[in-house]
Amino acid sequence: MKGRRSAQFDLETLPACTLIVACYNEADILDEKIANTLALKYPEQKLSIVFVTDGSSDNSPAIIQKYPAVQLMHSPERKGKIHAMHRAMQQVKTGICIFTDANTFLNEDALINIARHYQDATVGAVAGEKRVKIDEMADATAGEGFYWKYESTLKKWDAELYSVVGAAGELFSIRTALYIPVPPDTVLDDFMISLRIAEKGYRIVYEPGAYALETASANVAEELKRKIRIAAGGIQSVLRLKSLLNPFRNFVLSFQYISHRVLRWTITPFLLILAFILNIFIVAETKAIFYELLMAGQVAFYLLAVMGWMLEQKNIRVKVLFIPYYFCIMNYAVLAGIWRYIFSEQKVTWDKAKRK
Repeated sequence: MKGRRSAQFDLETLPACTLIVACYNEADILDEKIANTLALKYPEQKLSIVFVTDGSSDNSPAIIQKYPAVQLMHSPERKGKIHAMHRAMQQVKTGICIFTDANTFLNEDALINIARHYQDATVGAVAGEKRVKIDEMADATAGEGFYWKYESTLKKWDAELYSVVGAAGELFSIRTALYIPVPPDTVLDDFMISLRIAEKGYRIVYEPGAYALETASANVAEELKRKIRIAAGGIQSVLRLKSLLNPFRNFVLSFQYISHRVLRWTITPFLLILAFILNIFIVAETKAIFYELLMAGQVAFYLLAVMGWMLEQKNIRVKVLFIPYYFCIMNYAVLAGIWRYIFSEQKVTWDKAKRK
């Protein structure tokens, strides 16, 4: 089934779907987003399109009202994306829901390539692929694009082993009957919604033939703001998904969840620091060439990251430095996210990161 393309698929067998787009003050891009949405290939009689603009204070509702094929849901009160999704889900009458963001653009076969997986009764959710558009003159935010290529590879391997561990909100889908409303203060709603389905014993499959394209963050500061929020939400998710830590319920899923998510959001940055310090002591005590080479490699990597930071300040672009710099930014964000979750508060509403 993975190898079949939409052109070879019998469209009459596709399930009825509802596409939900939650947006907040996206007037500048809504016409383009709606045009992209209406151009998606799917049997017209089987597709409902809903845009939710809760809290938007710009011209978003008026723009959506120009398109009769799109259902508008609007409330003047801003309670966050998850509240808007809950409201929309209460109106859904189709067996399948597909979620995407207002600032992303889908390939024309995305919905077909997602929906075809639901012929398999063991599939409870489908994760699309997130792609980041990087231009030739990109600064260190190009590391975001490299990161998502790496993350996509991990998702592909996860799916081949058993199940993806969490879906990205840019594009994912669920069986409507399996939807469980998450608490209103949930930070990573997309992650929690999809993992609650995996908890029930259903698989989350990965479909790279359905992708959402968005531009990179405007600068590293904006990307860091987003990553810290995600890291704080990651700690919250780990504390709320305790059952997935129990290997006796589903060993493979627990292994995937702990290795791919829990370790990354909890101890990995601390282990990197510990490894560096221990390497110094080992070299001082043993003088072993193997550990000296390891030490040299670590020092060189972090020096490249520092050089990346220094050149970014001068607006000088050297792509080879993007990866070590972005790697260090990501791990710093985890530390900052842990601090934020423990000692302050991550609000469910947030100032969205500016993009290029």
